[in-house]
Amino acid sequence: MKTKCDIILAGVGGQGVLSLATVIAAAAMKDGLHVKQSEVHGMAQRGGAVMSHLRISSEPISSDLVPRGNADMIISMEPLESLRYLSYLHEGGWVITSSTPVENIPDYPEIEGLLRQIRSLPSSAVVDAEGIAKKAGSARAANTVLVGAAAHLLPVRFETIEEFVQGVFRRKGSAVVKTNVQALRAGRALVEREASAS
Repeated sequence: MKTKCDIILAGVGGQGVLSLATVIAAAAMKDGLHVKQSEVHGMAQRGGAVMSHLRISSEPISSDLVPRGNADMIISMEPLESLRYLSYLHEGGWVITSSTPVENIPDYPEIEGLLRQIRSLPSSAVVDAEGIAKKAGSARAANTVLVGAAAHLLPVRFETIEEFVQGVFRRKGSAVVKTNVQALRAGRALVEREASAS
């Protein structure tokens, strides 16, 4: 059976968008899938908008760019950035975003209205990634929370993702590994609870 998953990853500089992409891409490759990832586009400095394309398939992939209207999901570290790329999403595609705003522009929209707009989409998950990450041990693990929240939509075994998270953070010590594994599991558990409640 053919597998395909096209993802737009978004956020602002300093939030770990590239790390988010790397974890998913490496886990997919370990599970034997083809992966193409674009460079991060946008402003590299802290606070500037950034986005990346990530394509995963059981078949060879010719381009590293996701065509508009073809993305299976948008994973965003910041709510406004999740809406910026809606034109890439296909009908029925998912938006998974952190609820914590980065108010990096003077006319940043009112957050409650922004979150209502995201929740009104046919398939969306608004995640308190920063709050969950803090409970796991560090707010810096917010991007790992979002990987967990998106895990049920990825064509990758959760065990492979967890194994890769452990490997990536091993050099930073056991406490950092534990924090990120807990963040990953908590992100997945939150989305599973919400799905069973609806």
